[in-house]
Amino acid sequence: MKSRLDRRSFIKMAGAAGIAAGMQSMGRPLYAQTYQPTWESIDSRPTPAWFTHDKFGIFIHWGVYSVPAYAPVIPGKLAYAEWYWHQMTEGKNNPKADAIEKGTWEFHKKWYGADYPYQNFAPQFRAELFDPDHWANVLEGSGAKYVALTSKHHEGFALWPSKEASSGWGRPWNAVETGPRRDVLGDLTDAVRSKNVRMGYYYSLYEWYNPLWLSDRQRFVREHMFPQFKDLVTRYKPSIIFSDGEWEIPSSEWHSPELLAWLFNESPVKDEVVINDRWGKDTRHKHGGYWTTEYTSGMSISDHPWEENRGMGVSFGLNRAERLDGYHTGQELVIMLADTVSRGGNLLLDIGPAADGTIPVIMEERLSQIGSWMKINGDAIYGTKPWKTTRQWSAGEVPKANYNGEYDSAYDVSKLAVKPEPGKAGVEALFTSKGNDLYAILPRWPESSFELKDIVGVKGATLLGDATPLKFKSSHHGTVISLPDLPENLRQQSAWVLKVAL
Repeated sequence: MKSRLDRRSFIKMAGAAGIAAGMQSMGRPLYAQTYQPTWESIDSRPTPAWFTHDKFGIFIHWGVYSVPAYAPVIPGKLAYAEWYWHQMTEGKNNPKADAIEKGTWEFHKKWYGADYPYQNFAPQFRAELFDPDHWANVLEGSGAKYVALTSKHHEGFALWPSKEASSGWGRPWNAVETGPRRDVLGDLTDAVRSKNVRMGYYYSLYEWYNPLWLSDRQRFVREHMFPQFKDLVTRYKPSIIFSDGEWEIPSSEWHSPELLAWLFNESPVKDEVVINDRWGKDTRHKHGGYWTTEYTSGMSISDHPWEENRGMGVSFGLNRAERLDGYHTGQELVIMLADTVSRGGNLLLDIGPAADGTIPVIMEERLSQIGSWMKINGDAIYGTKPWKTTRQWSAGEVPKANYNGEYDSAYDVSKLAVKPEPGKAGVEALFTSKGNDLYAILPRWPESSFELKDIVGVKGATLLGDATPLKFKSSHHGTVISLPDLPENLRQQSAWVLKVAL
């Protein structure tokens, strides 16, 4: 018989002597900043300003799935290597399994054997070449201002010494007790923070095959998820929490408002921490913190903070089957960042390290390319807001954009901005703004001059990276800015930025 857990029990468990209405918390009166365990109250908390200022973060998917590091590559399909355990299980047991699931099971049978359990990969997740200081240098060098590491994915394996992880599975199931045999989450956290980059964590609410989850979901929430989440927050004090794995049950059964009331009232990060919107199958783009989009064209300009999260290729976790042509170029990633920021969003760009603790060279190279651009042009990204229009198109048919999506909608930045299709309009400029300054981010260098359409009243203009004032004049359609011969250090950039004073 499954145990039942009433609301009062969860409020008590959340440390909420004062979260409920009319009560006091730790001797304090019930201020406006004391949040109730209701979505109305939780949603009234503003997203801390640092998030919308910083704009760019790095996602890191790293865990036991990094050992097989495989998903079938099928054109037009999102195949996530971090879902290896689930995909091989479905491929084996489900007659209606899809091509990705069947392909993963066939791969597993061929190379590991039909009787080889996923759990046996854990000791092979050794991270013997893991150098947190090098990771921190790479992350800082990308220009990213915050990091979100998978503290645990849906497989339940924890990257810190979580007692709940091992007790819940009845076997060593955290990085200190098996595999690396070190607190890799804590080590990376210290290294990242030493670079003045904010550190946060992805945290999966559910775990596919946790015995308690399968037998009694409310006991799982009460005895496993709640104390484990609190342990992670209390020990490591994250600046951001990317919740996931919420879709099986509604937020009322996760008791998410109670947990978030504890987070915002009592936790050591109550004033700084930023959360997303994945807290129950009823919450995306409705409740929580910033809205999340994933492999989409993102959103149109919105007053609500939002973030696009995606890999450099397709998978989040390392997929050894992906090839070079599946990865976005450095230029495409820069344009993707600029496009997202022009519409008021943040970009959380993922890397998938190998099981040995190395960052794949192609991923490190891409981060270096973005960082080189940001060193010169970061002023057009950090602390900016959308302009009254997000972009300027060339002549031709303007492609339709599927904005306001949450997941997997068409978004080919190379066709939009870098190499427009014949007969189609291309993006000539992406716009951001800061105070009285307009930033025009140009994906293609227009040689001698550039016309800002419908923009008048220009008081001055420069090219970021070159302080020489640029000449400009009014035109029939707006303002034409004369462009200089590019110096060597600017010639090979992924995009160019005009800073225009208005």
